Amino acid sequence: MDDLVQRFLNGERRALARVISRVENQTAEGREYLRALFPHSGKAHTIGVTGGAGAGKSTLTGALAAEYRRRGHTVGIVAVDPSSPFSHGAILGDRIRMQDLALDPGVYVRSMASRGALGGLAPTIDDVVSVMDAFGFDYVLIETVGAGQDEVEVAGTALTTILVNNPGTGDDIQAMKAGIIEIADVLVVNKADHPGADILVSQLQALLSLAPAGSRRPAIVKTTAIKGEGLDRVADAVAEHRQYLETSGQLAEQRGIDARHQVLAIARAILLERIRQGTPEAELNALVERVANRELDPHTAAEALAAAVTA
Repeated sequence: MDDLVQRFLNGERRALARVISRVENQTAEGREYLRALFPHSGKAHTIGVTGGAGAGKSTLTGALAAEYRRRGHTVGIVAVDPSSPFSHGAILGDRIRMQDLALDPGVYVRSMASRGALGGLAPTIDDVVSVMDAFGFDYVLIETVGAGQDEVEVAGTALTTILVNNPGTGDDIQAMKAGIIEIADVLVVNKADHPGADILVSQLQALLSLAPAGSRRPAIVKTTAIKGEGLDRVADAVAEHRQYLETSGQLAEQRGIDARHQVLAIARAILLERIRQGTPEAELNALVERVANRELDPHTAAEALAAAVTA
């Protein structure tokens, strides 16, 4: 393991791939790698790219990575794809769309399967992002799966969250639902060459005008990512947000919020696995049957399961 870690720290991409695979598969070896490498992380600017399906997140992510390369930065990309219903692996659509970037030695693209996780991310996304951060990338871009408007989990993983909207597809209405716009640090109106782009910008501006006085309003940037238009302004808006975090003192606060999110998420996963392993199938089935028959409410049943493994 020490040899692989050293090769990783020396910048060997094959070592990076091997470490990510073990971390993503949640092996004991992967956890040891993460313990060894985590102190080397914390330097990259992590950027989440989220929004509804069809918003153009993959195209925008690739174009933004290309913009950062033009500026001389290195970029890691974690593209969360839908899972295969058979193998539970990533369908790899994003890697196919980003294959030109994958040939750039300053870019590393990793597709991850969502594996049915809610929130548009993969279960081990935070760990994989930490590994890419430790590898030394200047920016790590995290593209969510595009499962819907509940993709707010990325805000607990990334320092800057980009919310991608489209004109004329209902995103102008959906962006105002469920508070998803509250996670946005940069609002992108993609496919700005389509009719309705200016109307969507006006609607977003009107929505932001309702924010409390003194609060930061995210930049609204029009792009046509497939043509590479407007990405310089997106990169500038991301840099402005980073500067705001640093000058306002919120950078340390945000890192603390992200760390809390990660610790609690991992703790939940550990407790759930202990419940699964520590509960005999017959006992679980009996509880489920009682709930199904309305003899017991689900909260009481869950508390009984949790108490059995935490006592």
